[in-house]
Amino acid sequence: MAKKIVAVTACIAGIAHTYMAAENLKKYAKKEGYEIKVETQGAMGLENRLSSSEIKDADVVIFAVDTTVQEPDRFEGKQIYKVGTSQVVKDGKAAIDSAISQVE
Repeated sequence: MAKKIVAVTACIAGIAHTYMAAENLKKYAKKEGYEIKVETQGAMGLENRLSSSEIKDADVVIFAVDTTVQEPDRFEGKQIYKVGTSQVVKDGKAAIDSAISQVE
């Protein structure tokens, strides 16, 4: 069964790295056959907000962030893999692989 991933990306400026990290996560998750939904917390505020059922159904949560995640209590009780946005921009596959191996 395909793993379900939800992710939050946020960089300090809330511009480039937030969205580049989100795109990289989506690209590699799709390549590996995983379902993913990415919420961006950037200069435009919360975009693609994760629903409580998406969070509940997720096998793993990835925080690709360089700053504080907004409304972190939504993720209480979930297994969270934390990584910096620049690492995800450089190597999205490694972030996905590491997060998945954490829950297997």
